[in-house]
Amino acid sequence: MDRARRTRSALVGGLAALGLAIAGLATGGAANADATPGAKDAGSRTSAGAQAAVPGARAVPKHAVTGYWQNFNNGATVQKLSQVQDQYDIIAVAFADATGTPGQVTFNLDSAGLGGYTVDQFKADIKAKKAAGKSVIISVGGERGAVAVNSSAAATNFANSVHSLMREYGFDGVDIDLENGLNSTYMTQALKSLGQKAGPGFVLTMAPQTIDMQNTNNEYFKTALNVKDILTVVNMQYYNSGSMLGCDGKVYSQGSVDFLTALACIQLEGGLAPSQVGIGTPASTRGAGSGYVAPSVVNNALDCLAKGTNCGSFKPSRTYPGIRGAMTWSTNWDAAAGNAWSNAVGPHVHGLP
Repeated sequence: MDRARRTRSALVGGLAALGLAIAGLATGGAANADATPGAKDAGSRTSAGAQAAVPGARAVPKHAVTGYWQNFNNGATVQKLSQVQDQYDIIAVAFADATGTPGQVTFNLDSAGLGGYTVDQFKADIKAKKAAGKSVIISVGGERGAVAVNSSAAATNFANSVHSLMREYGFDGVDIDLENGLNSTYMTQALKSLGQKAGPGFVLTMAPQTIDMQNTNNEYFKTALNVKDILTVVNMQYYNSGSMLGCDGKVYSQGSVDFLTALACIQLEGGLAPSQVGIGTPASTRGAGSGYVAPSVVNNALDCLAKGTNCGSFKPSRTYPGIRGAMTWSTNWDAAAGNAWSNAVGPHVHGLP
């Protein structure tokens, strides 16, 4: 995601080699992944499957909808945070800004671009959203984000600066959307430190590209597994991608239900709990350069993964009723399209078993 409109070249080289590492993940197993050993809902903190909230916030629902709110005007509907649609459970504020200090981030509200929206109004709106049961987090990165956490010092700077923003604005946590490289060693250090500072209600989401989650040896995937004990959800971006391998070793093209389910299966069988996996798609054809699917396709993919129904040619060998839900770029593009995405996907996510 970026301040214009996300575009990315297709990344298909080396897929045959990657297939050797992931082929066969979809075979075998129990009928219900949530009932298998090791499938404990690591992204949840309560018996109901919801993550316990930090002071001033509510729990993340068992099945949640995540939406990015744009802190800029790129032609989508300009929104105040108070205007974000009610179907969104996790609102990721896009984006934090890098400073001249390695790993350190800050946040600059685009008051001019947002029609005179003030910092005081923004903070009040965060507080109101939290009172309404929503989680509001700060997103770091985007396609043009230049935040690098490549040393212990940078990791410390990242954790300290994000925690400072959480205290200043009332954010519940952080979203990692670094699309220009990630060092698993130091990002793990940063996130574990931040989690300790934030406490038990810390909300941690990630939005990797499809290529980042093709193999458990990829830096993004390693990071997600390293912080599994504090990870809320990975909402992979199933767009601006090109073709990718599914967990059965077959190549799938973006824009189909099979692309969503067969790629989600890699994460579900690669070590993440079902509650830590979400499906990220554009809210409209204008929200991404490629990979848009109708909301009904998102719902079919969720049904396929959660219940084994409405699948395409790919059908996982077991179901994942605890799958967390869906994400979209962005609440603004959703509004520009008449809220078609959230009106269709939101109730469906919240109605999952």
